[in-house]
Amino acid sequence: MPLQNRVLPQGFIERHRARGTFMGNRGVLHGSNKELKRLFKTKAWIICLLEFKGRKRELMSPNTYTELFFLDEVTALAAGHRPCAECRRSRYNEFRKAWMSGNQWDGRSAIRAPEMDEVLHRERIEGENKVTWSGRLLDLPHGAMFEVDQKSYAICDGKILEWSFDGYSSVDQETIPEKVDVLTPRSVVNVLATGFRPEFHASATS
Repeated sequence: MPLQNRVLPQGFIERHRARGTFMGNRGVLHGSNKELKRLFKTKAWIICLLEFKGRKRELMSPNTYTELFFLDEVTALAAGHRPCAECRRSRYNEFRKAWMSGNQWDGRSAIRAPEMDEVLHRERIEGENKVTWSGRLLDLPHGAMFEVDQKSYAICDGKILEWSFDGYSSVDQETIPEKVDVLTPRSVVNVLATGFRPEFHASATS
């Protein structure tokens, strides 16, 4: 049976055979039997590379962070994660710069990861419930995700694609209402609106 470490755009974690294209971290979420005990341990929800400097890990080893997996960067951002400042340093810097521009950061110095994490935590989860917000479909930028009738969708270069653990599929846009429940946190949508382009799974363009 697959481990419970595949992340939905809503931020919840399920079992699925699909591995995804990015790894993530929210701290130690599992016990000695490799079963999840909590949804998160830390406010630093990050997006990591699947491989970095040849490091090898046994999934869900005792007393180490729980390895989570996403279909793509779009999914991870919708769930409320941000790029890792270690294994994805250049991407983190790009995201941070877009964050300051899109969210009109007025600090005296560049925003720090913990400050972004505080905002993201308020915008992604309340208790153990996903925070969503109502938005006009036409206003959502490339890379934003939303849900309709418990199905998840992404905006990809003006097209609407339906999400699954295995990839994306095309949909009849006529069936999508004008206003939708947006999954991607507001601050991240502001980042996307600056032109920051998250990485899509290959199925989005196939």
